[in-house]
Amino acid sequence: MTPETIFSICNLAALLGWLLLIGAPRWRWTVRIVRAGILPMLLALVYLLLIVTSIGNVEGSFNSLAEVGRLFRNERLLLAGWVHYLAFDLFVGSWEVEDASSRTLPHLLVMPCLALTFLLGPIGFLAYRLVAFSWDKWLKGMLRRMSARI
Repeated sequence: MTPETIFSICNLAALLGWLLLIGAPRWRWTVRIVRAGILPMLLALVYLLLIVTSIGNVEGSFNSLAEVGRLFRNERLLLAGWVHYLAFDLFVGSWEVEDASSRTLPHLLVMPCLALTFLLGPIGFLAYRLVAFSWDKWLKGMLRRMSARI
């Protein structure tokens, strides 16, 4: 299979996962495939296979930015790097949905964070953590005010 074909398949799989997380987070197939980590693990398996089949004939290292750039001149390692992002970002998005569910955080508040995580990874994670923190403070304040009235 060509790197371009692998790229297309992985992109499509990740996009499907994101659409399910954003549009149907409680649907049984979303829970079974994405939220349970199956789709991120499949992407991780592709990553593993790309790394294992690329080791040995590569230039570069992780010792400097220039050396990392040399690594990514190799098309298969560039693809591995991309699949790494797809797998981890989707895993983080799945975690955000799980965490939001445990906090009873409304999905409408999570959706923009998921979109940001899909597009900008760590910025979406940061946004989610800020939303979750704000939700917890608001909810605790609301419970405190309700208990004071009783």
